[in-house]
Amino acid sequence: MSYQTDRARVTGLGSAKQGTGHFWEQRISAIALMILAPLFLFPLAYNLGDTFENVRAAYAHPVNAIIAVAFIITAFLHLNQGLQVVFEDYVHGRWGTVLIISARLFCSLCALTGVFAILKIAFSA
Repeated sequence: MSYQTDRARVTGLGSAKQGTGHFWEQRISAIALMILAPLFLFPLAYNLGDTFENVRAAYAHPVNAIIAVAFIITAFLHLNQGLQVVFEDYVHGRWGTVLIISARLFCSLCALTGVFAILKIAFSA
């Protein structure tokens, strides 16, 4: 028997107390990716097969570099959120925690590598 009121049970937000926030973060990152993906892919496709100097000059432009960095960070954040949901739902116990931490480290390392590459190209032009 529960001694909580209906309102107290509703405002509890579940056992983790962060499910709704995680849901909205994932949706907002998906919307951001819908906007950033074309802005990232058009300059990339335009410079595909071009000389190294021309690609370097294209990404030396601040708008292209900023969009590329924002896309990389948002994409790996969204990937991490999706992997965390899958691991929480389907892998239980210690392995679930290990996989969540490993996914976070992997996504962070890949995002850092991508941002470093874009910044190196942008500032070496």
